[in-house]
Order: sequence, then C-alpha cells, then structure tokens
Amino acid sequence: MSKLRAPEPGPKRVRVYLGGELVADSMSVLLVWEIPHYAQYYIPVADVHAQLVPTGTRTHSPSRGEATHYTVKTAHHTAEDAAWQYVDSRLDDIRGYVRFDWDAMGGWFEEDEEVFTHPRSPYARIDILESSRHVRVVVAGVTVAESNHPKLLFETGLPVRFYLPKLDVRMDLLVPTDTDSHCPYKGTARYWSVQAGDSLVADIAWSYPTPLPESQKVAGLVSFYNEHVDITVDGEALERPHTPFS
Repeated sequence: MSKLRAPEPGPKRVRVYLGGELVADSMSVLLVWEIPHYAQYYIPVADVHAQLVPTGTRTHSPSRGEATHYTVKTAHHTAEDAAWQYVDSRLDDIRGYVRFDWDAMGGWFEEDEEVFTHPRSPYARIDILESSRHVRVVVAGVTVAESNHPKLLFETGLPVRFYLPKLDVRMDLLVPTDTDSHCPYKGTARYWSVQAGDSLVADIAWSYPTPLPESQKVAGLVSFYNEHVDITVDGEALERPHTPFS
C-alpha cells in the first residue's frame, strides 16, 4: 500500500459555493491526501461563511480518526451531511479544518478558475505531444486501431496514453456506453466497449469531446486502456501496465 503524504499548505486561494452562495473562501487551505492519487481541500473553520449544523453522524478514518458531520446551510440552500471535521484527530495539522463533500457543493474555484472533480495536484503534470510513431491497438486478436498520427499524453503517475484520430479507428467495432469519467485536467470522457469477434470488452476506449483548455489537443481523439488491450508501437509490443485501472 502506498504511503500517504503528510498534509501540507495549499498555495491557491480556494472558494466553495452552494447554489451560487459562498460557503468558504480561504487563502490557507490544507492539501490532505486521503488516498495516494490526489488530495482533498481542508478549509480553516474561520474561513467558512456557511452555517455548519451537527447531524449526529460520525465516521471513522484509520489515518485521521473520528469525524463529526454537519449539514451545510447558506441563506437559501442546504446540503445535508455535506461537511465533516476531525476535532480530535491524531493529525494535529487538520484540527480546526473542515472537509466539504466535493460533489455536494455547487462549485469550486482555485483562484478565479472553476475546477472540477477534485483539486489539481501540485505534483501532477500533463504533456500532450504530436508523434509520428506507428501505433496499433489489438483487442481479443482483432485490430481495432492503427495510426501514424497519434498524440501521446503523458500524465504523472500513469502510463503514456495514445490518442488516435477516429479515421484511424474501427469505429464500427466501438459500442457507445453510458459510462463517463471526470478529470480536473482533461474534463469529461465518454466511453465505448469494443466488439471483437464474439467478445464484447466493456468500457476500454474513451474520448474527450470537449476537453478543458490544457487538454484541447486530444479533443475528439480516441484512446484505449493499455491495461486491457495489446498495443504495439513501431512494431514493438508494449507490456500491459499495472495501474489503478488494471
């Protein structure tokens, strides 16, 4: 199991809204890694503008201790059981801070830009590069895509992803699904399953129809999970990586 980072000060001004009303506004947030992959914002109680009403709910975290839960109330909106605080945590740094349920809030802003899904990590970076490598994608023995014009997306902590033009993908073998996923760097992805002969391999291809500004270069392109398909690059077979998506 990966060791979690210690809580650390976040460098950005963070504002939280519910129904357009300000819930919190802070220049002194903490980044707390509740899981290894990304942090959550913890906000000083003094920077909370909404009313926090105890709900009686208590939850336990092995690393942070007992949490007391609150309903968040603004002048005209309420979010039930949408905030919590580790009043007596063994982690001294997070005492006096409130953690808000990201999805229960109506909007999160880092400085003056809205951010989605979860905070952006100061240790993560995305690079998207044009390439002339020859990329071939095979699913259950069937060639599903082949391109000399991929875009390579390098994201901290993940294997390189190959984004391919739809004209180089057997779109007739791709079956749209209702699955989507959300990324604070790339936006919202839509998924396909792949029909390879008699096998339907679920949710292994995706695309960002309208990505966020920093990822515009992959708009409309199709990528496949390296973990679940066979990819060759310039004739060399890649090993399937082991990641949280394996």
